[in-house]
Amino acid sequence: MLEDIHDPHNAEAVFRSCDAFGFQRVCLIFDQEEPFDPRRVGKLSSSSANKWLDFEVYASASECLEELHAEGYEVAATVADGGAEELYAAELTAPRIAVMLGNENRGLSPEAVALADRKLTIPMAGMVRSLNLSVTAAIVLFEVTRQRRQTGMERYLLPGDERDALLARLDER
Repeated sequence: MLEDIHDPHNAEAVFRSCDAFGFQRVCLIFDQEEPFDPRRVGKLSSSSANKWLDFEVYASASECLEELHAEGYEVAATVADGGAEELYAAELTAPRIAVMLGNENRGLSPEAVALADRKLTIPMAGMVRSLNLSVTAAIVLFEVTRQRRQTGMERYLLPGDERDALLARLDER
């Protein structure tokens, strides 16, 4: 889930990581930023990953998170907060997990963080206390995938029947 991303090319770099790590569904929230069509921008930065992903667009964090919770997702907000769980110590093997990433400058909205089931932070040793949006996404998505594979869970986050249906639909594109 990406909330109020300002630069479509940053989002496209995240899409590339989503595809690489088997995250099929990308939720985009445009509450304060100008909406963009994820299928029409960034082909160079995404290596055309945007044509293989499913996108849903929402007008608010509450609308998106209400739907994800109703579908049984555990929602993890990425924050630069000393009180959050450190990424590498957090158990990220829920059957359905959604990762929230925020605006390049503001991060996630207070509303999105409050609606999340948990807060995650990437521990950093240097003086800079934040990372680029796409770097954060790649690290978090990698860690979710690593933990799932280590416990013997499916590599992809979709059950087999949903994955087969997806492959059939993608063959039509």
